[in-house]
This record gives sequence, C-alpha cells and structure tokens, in this order.
Amino acid sequence: MGLSAVLPRQVAAIVTALEMREKPKLKPLPAAPLHLQRWKAPAPEKYRALFRRVGAPWLWFSRLVMDQAALLRIIYDPLVEIYAVADRQGIEVGILELDFRKSGECELGFLGLIPELAGKGHGRWLMAQALGLGWRAGIHRIWVHTCTLDHPGALGFYRREGFTPYARSIETFDDPRLFGILPKDSAPHIPMLAD
Repeated sequence: MGLSAVLPRQVAAIVTALEMREKPKLKPLPAAPLHLQRWKAPAPEKYRALFRRVGAPWLWFSRLVMDQAALLRIIYDPLVEIYAVADRQGIEVGILELDFRKSGECELGFLGLIPELAGKGHGRWLMAQALGLGWRAGIHRIWVHTCTLDHPGALGFYRREGFTPYARSIETFDDPRLFGILPKDSAPHIPMLAD
C-alpha cells in the first residue's frame, strides 16, 4: 500500500467519474417547492455568487479563480445551459449546469443545492430535471464527476440514479480557504493543516 505526500497547504480528493449511456425510465417524483430558472448569459458576479453559495460547503472554487474571459467563454457559450434552482419565494437555492460542448454528450458540469435542502428529496427532483433536459436528440451519454469532498452521499446518489462509475483519480490542489477564495469556515469537515 503506497501513500502519496500532500503538502500542508493542499487538499486531496478522490474523484470518481460516472456515466449513463441510456435514458432511464421515468420515475414518479413528489411535487417539489422548487423550479428552474434558465440563465442565458448571466452576469459573472451573479453566477459566481450562486456558485459560491451552493459550493462553498464542498470547497467548490474552480469558477471563483477562473479569469473573467475564461469564465465568460463557458457561461456565455450557447452549448452550455445554466439554471438556477429557486424556491417559491424566488430565492436561488441551487445550480444546474449542462455542458453540451462535446458532440453527443452532456456533462452535468455542476449540480447542487444549498446544504439546508439535503435529505429532503430535492436532489432527486433536481436530478430528474437534469436528466430530462440532458437527454435530447443526438445525446448518447450523460456523465458527471464527484469527489470525496462532496456530500458523503453523493456517489451513492449518482449510482442509485443510474450512473455507472468508469474512472477514478486523485486530485490535489491548494486549499482555497488559505488564500481568501473561500471563507476559512467553509467545509469544516475538511481539515485545514496550514494557517
């Protein structure tokens, strides 16, 4: 058994990629107090604010450190669809990002809800929306990746929803909390070893 060193300023995660190659049968879902709002060419500040709100508990930071031009190339691309998940009051409580830039495929780029909604069936509702939007003419594969920094039930959730794991890797990166990208109290379940 081998160990790989991780610097004190870094975080390590095991990343699992999963795919679905056939459209699943529809499952009955309870009514949800949520709805999707399509964001076409959202203001980058608005996009990053929702990304941070949903992802900070899991150390999502990739879109926060991306330079503005690179971010705009993604979120303004007509082959990338961004949806805010909103509650009955119109408060944005989740994000869904579908990436169709690779022919014949849909990547669930980001799919998440604020932690307060966990364990209430809303993730199943959001996944049903994602699959309903993702499986369209010409799509032969939907894929997603998750990691050990995500909600502890994420991998099991994707598998129950019909995704099959096909690859695993280890990712290391500088802890975004140490550099002011995310607040130091983000993701308290992930230890910070440096100050």
